[in-house]
Amino acid sequence: MSFCGVNLSSIKQHLTKLSGGDLCRALAVAGLVLYAVCILVSNPSGQSTAFFNSLIFRRQGRYLYTNTDTNDLVFGIASSASTWRTRRQYIEGWWQPNVTRGYVFFDVPPPKEYLPWSPFSPPYRVSENISRFKDFNKHAMPFAVRMVRVIKETFLEVPKGVKWYVMADDDTVLFIDNLVEILSKYDHNEYYYIGCNSEAVGSNADHSFRMAFGGAGYALSYPLAKALARNLDDCIKRYPHLYGSDLILQSCISDLGVSLTLEPGFHQIDLHGDISGFLSAHPQTPIISLHHLDYTNPLYPAMNVFQSLKLFMNVSRVDSSRLLQQSICYQKKNNWTFSISWGYSALIYENIFPPSNLERPLQTFVPWRNGYKPPAFMFNTRWVTKNPCETPHFFFLDSVEQKPGGYEIVTNYGRKWDRRLPACSSTGNHSADWISQIRVISPAKRYVGGEGKRRECCDISRIYGGSNITEIRLRSCMEDEIIIV
Repeated sequence: MSFCGVNLSSIKQHLTKLSGGDLCRALAVAGLVLYAVCILVSNPSGQSTAFFNSLIFRRQGRYLYTNTDTNDLVFGIASSASTWRTRRQYIEGWWQPNVTRGYVFFDVPPPKEYLPWSPFSPPYRVSENISRFKDFNKHAMPFAVRMVRVIKETFLEVPKGVKWYVMADDDTVLFIDNLVEILSKYDHNEYYYIGCNSEAVGSNADHSFRMAFGGAGYALSYPLAKALARNLDDCIKRYPHLYGSDLILQSCISDLGVSLTLEPGFHQIDLHGDISGFLSAHPQTPIISLHHLDYTNPLYPAMNVFQSLKLFMNVSRVDSSRLLQQSICYQKKNNWTFSISWGYSALIYENIFPPSNLERPLQTFVPWRNGYKPPAFMFNTRWVTKNPCETPHFFFLDSVEQKPGGYEIVTNYGRKWDRRLPACSSTGNHSADWISQIRVISPAKRYVGGEGKRRECCDISRIYGGSNITEIRLRSCMEDEIIIV
């Protein structure tokens, strides 16, 4: 006799050999097995049930609904044939040939100079003709309809075997491993619209505080992308006057009853000028994206945009989990504070500052647009001053290497300019001018940060007077350890 495809006679023979507690345990296990098998048999399409959706896996202290991998993502990138010459360098910086899946969508076929197509770029497609939307295209951004339809076109290219659709601009830089880690927190069988708004209050006020900015990139779960693909063309006709593609998308998603899930690792970078202050005090979450690097100073001094981006991406390949993660430690003898932004910068203050102060970025940058009343940014900032007790010594990444044995990673940060200020007199005139390099040693294992986690602590292990080098070691904080001295 069988039930739901299970041979009950065989089970009965085994149970007759058991007694007492063993029999009870065996019956309980058998009941669970029968229930699970029945669920599977009655659900031949393989679609997840509420029961199985609740079975989540625990890994490295995180609850994961799925074993999400890079291959579970499909990328849709909106571009233009006229901008491809420069923008391809951004995309090829993060694209992983034969690993990442997706397409770049052009307005017209690319010129012959780009053919045969580079294997280091995503395959390309030409967007569909949108002339039928002429009467509904009254947007201030003339290419808004084509850009928002990239979502539908990406879904139609790969309609199955996908958990997340990730949309981005052609000047977006993505950090794939961190993106996968963040998306693993969410159940891809539910309706998710994941991204972040702008750093600038004015940009959010002009568009929406509930909108994911496309330059930062955003992720759509499979059910939401499928629903959008079915309804997007009708939705475009409902909103002919909205400014751009991001606001059209947010309106269409809202019509489906879905709101934005904020992840602060997505960065629109609606900032101009020197963003070193922002990057040196990154939120305590993995960095997922950068954007608008054409409009900021190069990430590292004495390099052009693409040289500095290449170095930044090389560091991310060594350890993307720590990239830009802030660690703070103190040298009590000299009353110095060290703030490390891993893989990017190291700062020395000739004063003791609490972490709550250093979490606020130095305002080395200006907002995307001027003319708005304060506050200009979605976060608190610190003014740049000439006070020697408040102005840090800046060091930027020179190199990264893995130590012999493979258990530790060494990043070296060099001084790029003199501070040109006297020592801080109120803390004992202990000048740090003589320090020329900071060496940071970190564990060669992935750092798990973000929600519910602590930033890494650090110790100043050595100060080499003869060679002007300071050595710092990162480590997990001890139980209830207070960071400030």
